[in-house]
Amino acid sequence: MRLDFIRPLYERRGPYASAYLGAFTEADREARWRAVRDRLGDADPATVEALRERAARPAAGLAMFATHGDVVLVEELAEPPATELAVWAPLPHVTPMLMRRGENVPHLRVIVDHAGAELTAFGGGSPRTSAVQAESWPLQKTAQGGWSQRRYERAVEETWEKNAALVAEEIDEQVRRLGTELVIVAGEPRSRSMLCDHLGTKAADRVVMVEHGSRSEHGGFERDVERALDEWLDGRRAELLDRHREASGPVGLGRVFHALREGRVHAVLSPGELPGPVWIGEGGTQLATDPEELRRWGVEDPVQDRADSALARAAAMTDAELWFTDQVPDVAAVIRY
Repeated sequence: MRLDFIRPLYERRGPYASAYLGAFTEADREARWRAVRDRLGDADPATVEALRERAARPAAGLAMFATHGDVVLVEELAEPPATELAVWAPLPHVTPMLMRRGENVPHLRVIVDHAGAELTAFGGGSPRTSAVQAESWPLQKTAQGGWSQRRYERAVEETWEKNAALVAEEIDEQVRRLGTELVIVAGEPRSRSMLCDHLGTKAADRVVMVEHGSRSEHGGFERDVERALDEWLDGRRAELLDRHREASGPVGLGRVFHALREGRVHAVLSPGELPGPVWIGEGGTQLATDPEELRRWGVEDPVQDRADSALARAAAMTDAELWFTDQVPDVAAVIRY
């Protein structure tokens, strides 16, 4: 999982109020909010009030992170959290949100036909849908016969080819600009084949074909997409685990922290929540299991926070990925070099 979307949290100094809440009703609003406020303890009143105002907007569930009177990040949840949380700590408590959202694969969904394509980009922020409408005539072959039949069919195929090239150009641009990991293509079979002939190498290497879906009827396209994403994630997770084992990558908080401080971590592999205390400074990679170690790095006043919160911050600020897996007994790292 890329962590670009949580980086704004670490560009603001804490402490942070982190809250995971279900929808409030008019009947229980005040009583539930008093419970949230009590859990936040010493949080400053302006920050608590900012959370209260944001929680008043309708949503099945919310993960919210606020500091110094501002709500810095909100993630709407499809379902209310199983257990409501409200935490006041030096760092935002992001792990429940990250585990709930799962690995976020930047990908492009493409439904193509002879007239163009519908493209939906998934990555940071909300999905963005666009259409490529290319030449519209001639698109249909006919059985009219006569001396012009072959010329007409050739014109139709040339139109298809031009349209496929225009769609491929747009896909290549989006893959380059968005860092897309996967291009999932459905639609008319001949159009899919032509499209692949025109894609650049980077996009072509990321293509997965699925069978269901057209621009007028998505049908089983969503199920095919979810299956393709799951298969890609399983493969990616297995690849990272193999790289970690082959290189005898660091295992355990102390060794992983050391690699993060040196900027050598490509991906952190975590078994899940890590509530145990560690020591941190204000800098993104100032984290250690021993406060004296941080003091040797120039941190005058180390403070304690959760290990998983410190790991998420260090990974986000060094462009490292974070993956949750039950295949590691302790936190581990895949090294860049």
